[in-house]
Amino acid sequence: MQNPRQAARLLLEWYARMRRDLPWRRTRDPWRILVSEVMLQQTRVAAVIPYYERFLARFPTPESLAAAPEEELLALWAGLGYYSRARHLRRAAEAIAARGAMPRTAEEWRTLPGVGDYTAAAVASICFHEPCAVLDGNVVRVMARLSAEAGDVSSAPVRLRLKELAQRMLDPRRPGDFNQALMELGATICLPRQPKCLLCPLAAHCRARAAGIEEQLPVRARRREAVKLELDLAVVLHRGRILLRKRSENDGRLAGFWELPEVGTLPDSFPRQFLGSFRHSITRHDYAVRVWRIQTGRVLPGFEWQALPALAMLPLSSMTRKALELAGIRVASAATDPDRLPTLRPAQPG
Repeated sequence: MQNPRQAARLLLEWYARMRRDLPWRRTRDPWRILVSEVMLQQTRVAAVIPYYERFLARFPTPESLAAAPEEELLALWAGLGYYSRARHLRRAAEAIAARGAMPRTAEEWRTLPGVGDYTAAAVASICFHEPCAVLDGNVVRVMARLSAEAGDVSSAPVRLRLKELAQRMLDPRRPGDFNQALMELGATICLPRQPKCLLCPLAAHCRARAAGIEEQLPVRARRREAVKLELDLAVVLHRGRILLRKRSENDGRLAGFWELPEVGTLPDSFPRQFLGSFRHSITRHDYAVRVWRIQTGRVLPGFEWQALPALAMLPLSSMTRKALELAGIRVASAATDPDRLPTLRPAQPG
């Protein structure tokens, strides 16, 4: 790119006119920015907004999250996915509470659990005006097209080149706005498929556009095929209660979540009725899930009876919620029906 600063000026002018009004763009509070950046990782903006607002109503400070039980955190996060993010955020809140002050520099933010280079640069630039460029998926795509990068963008050397280009473009007087403008461009204009080049403020600076290869970039290593699995889940109801199992703290990424029994864990003699099926994807795993209603009033080893009204207070995975809906049981969540959730006790800071 011959004139990166001119490109930055055009980008910032476009951002001032076209940026979306999002709740985390109305604040420079580092805690609120941190929460938004963690929630937005691999998750669409529209899905994040209701979670973000409800989460901060319950946990307005790092101290309030640090003092809360993990089960309450997971119940609020349920349905947003990638639950390790919630646990990392809680550990980061504990570290902030212990130090008694917010980190300021990107280097300091990187010392917190679960905070990597991207999140550290985003919070430091937006809240404390540190001139450090971010590199998330949207920015990678924009930079790869601007520079017509032919290498695999998942490789470390290529990502370093793209980060250096973003750093050269960055306006040191407005680093937070610049980083958000790049991310906004990738999210709304420089799309993975059918980019809207005619609307792009950087079209004249884009080498991929000039060469007519914008839809061929960025180059990524071929993904592994999804693992296809089948699963049979049981909905066991008895006198207004449902049979559930709580995963142990060492039981994978859904540790601490409540789930339905698998049909194979129940005796064959129990009466059963097929309710329906659905598909559900988790990272590289593609599940074909069948749901059965099974009748029994027995207490089974490793499971507990939970009253149906209590389900809204429990962390339930998206797969479990889908299965319950096939049985006619709808559990309110922060994303779908926040008004139906019980009022949660506010945590006290400190």
